[in-house]
Amino acid sequence: MPSTLGELSQVSVADLVGDADCRINAVNTLSLAKKGEISFLSNRHYAHLLPHTNASAVILSEEDVENCPTNALVSKDPYLAYARIANYLYPAKQRYGYLDKRAVIGNKCNINPISYISANVVIGNNVDIAARTYIGPGCVIKDNVRIGECTSLSANVTLCTGVVIGNNVILHPGVVIGADGFGLAQENERWIKIPQLGSVKIGDYVEVGANSTIDRGAIEDTIICAGVKIDNQVQIGHNAVIGENTAIAGCAGIAGSATIGKRCQIGGGSNINGHIHIADDVIITGMSGVANSIKSPGVYSSGIPVVENKIWRKNIIRFKNLDKLINKIMIKLG
Repeated sequence: MPSTLGELSQVSVADLVGDADCRINAVNTLSLAKKGEISFLSNRHYAHLLPHTNASAVILSEEDVENCPTNALVSKDPYLAYARIANYLYPAKQRYGYLDKRAVIGNKCNINPISYISANVVIGNNVDIAARTYIGPGCVIKDNVRIGECTSLSANVTLCTGVVIGNNVILHPGVVIGADGFGLAQENERWIKIPQLGSVKIGDYVEVGANSTIDRGAIEDTIICAGVKIDNQVQIGHNAVIGENTAIAGCAGIAGSATIGKRCQIGGGSNINGHIHIADDVIITGMSGVANSIKSPGVYSSGIPVVENKIWRKNIIRFKNLDKLINKIMIKLG
């Protein structure tokens, strides 16, 4: 949606330096932007591109204004200002009031007439779908599911029996909510499956990335609280509780019955042990393994940065001998 720089200044709550009537049609990177496009600078790694940009305007911080060759929107948080502008210039498409004849719908369903049901959707019995909700092609919604208003299911999303989805939720392609958790008991050499009797409840404004999975609870429900953002290919085990406005990056794994607090940030590839508690406002950097509860806010890491293989091999050998070395030191200290 084309706009003027003056309008975008108000949308982004940023200070305007330059021509308020400058027309902006799109966003682009500093290196590729051209006339009629706006870019942003929030990462210092790209500061060298600013003096050479052909953008009509750039969103940046006060410290970079003097190096900007064009109009500017000055913000204390340029990335947040960019997010606001991008949402304004590229509003979500509104697709309501449609029921494809190729959809299969069960008995006793309550589907709001201004929802959108795409082709090849399969809906079970006793399902509620609220107003202005979009169900993409190939989705499977099993019995007794509840979906709130203004929620979007992309293609091939599966919601298993009894799942509850809030308002303004986004589920990307391939998401599976409510599959059985990994509940097994061992009998001699074989495993006995434990019925998973709980469900999954997802709060308002949650977003779940492509091919991520959230397991149903064993007895109580798995809970994803309001505002949680989950990246692609994340696994969340049964009975986990994820607190409000927590963000989980790609390929992280949350084991069953883990409780993660509010406003946490879980780095990509991290693994959280089951039955532990993580406090509010905890940041866990990428590739970390969390084996024990974290009781205080802060930044935590456990992944080892990459080094040359021959150095890594030497470090691993020393690590294996660490216990023997400590014991020798303790003996000498008497």
